[in-house]
Amino acid sequence: MNSTFSQEKAGDSSPCERPDLPNPWVALEGKPEQQRSSALRQRRSQRAVNLGLAANVVLALLKTSVGILGHSPALLAEGINSTSDVAYYLVVAIFIRLSVKPADETHPYGHSQLESIASLVVGAFIITTGIAVFWDSVNTVFDLLVAQSVSGGAAIYALWVALGTVAVKIALYLYTRKLGRQTNNPAVSAIAYDHRNDVLSAAAASVGIFLGREGWPWVDPLVGALVALLILRTGVEVLRQSSSELMDAVPSLDLANQITQLALTIPGVQRVEEVHAHRFGPYLVVNLTIGVEGELSVADGDCISTALENLIYERMDLVRRVYVHYHPALPIPSNPQPVV
Repeated sequence: MNSTFSQEKAGDSSPCERPDLPNPWVALEGKPEQQRSSALRQRRSQRAVNLGLAANVVLALLKTSVGILGHSPALLAEGINSTSDVAYYLVVAIFIRLSVKPADETHPYGHSQLESIASLVVGAFIITTGIAVFWDSVNTVFDLLVAQSVSGGAAIYALWVALGTVAVKIALYLYTRKLGRQTNNPAVSAIAYDHRNDVLSAAAASVGIFLGREGWPWVDPLVGALVALLILRTGVEVLRQSSSELMDAVPSLDLANQITQLALTIPGVQRVEEVHAHRFGPYLVVNLTIGVEGELSVADGDCISTALENLIYERMDLVRRVYVHYHPALPIPSNPQPVV
């Protein structure tokens, strides 16, 4: 059946002839603007990792040396925490670089899931750090209360280093959180959470150093134990989010409605039967079933479905694959709902 018949049955022009619709024979995945967007996203993600790595290298050296020379166990623990940060930042940097590898036969959707795996690595390190800080803090409080250890006040410059760490980490948290929202990269968002945890732990260390100099050394580890609980909560949340993406959690109903509304703008699409979408890293793979006029030719049905695929590619930046199945439209139920 030709396009003229399709036009008469649908009451509108064929999507293959509409000049205002995307050309159904042009693959929009390779558009230059989309390539530029992906390159910009990669640069921002790498910037977040490199900035955090450089800052933690400097802070690890500074806090460890000052913690030893200034007789501050709290600051020394902070230095050890920053040293562990350096280790997993290196792992995250490697994973983010590998995530931009193009698709191949083994990985037809690319390697973007490595970003979620990097987020898992960050979450695991955050939980490990929280457990270690909590255990050490509880032991220190016990030793001080039973008078098995004596703590003299730390040097004043240890306090200034701890306060400086708070200021640096606040700036890093705000900037990295901004990059995380711009890139929708779970690894970058996890790094922002880690900076926030460092703000809390450095602030607790500052309070502990100050009160230790005032004659209350037990306050330092007690506050550290409370901060450790917050760190554990953050680590669990990071693991939950990254695991959800790796487990292929279904996107929201709003996304299904958005795709449905786009589909209904294509001439010849009579209804949307099903919408399935799953995440692959920050990107989406969309599968949907549409109903068309039953007397259309295979070529006309393919033209409609291809126009729909390209429209979704054009309007939704994070969509990387679209698969459209079409068949004769089924009777419309009383309360149609897209299946997500």
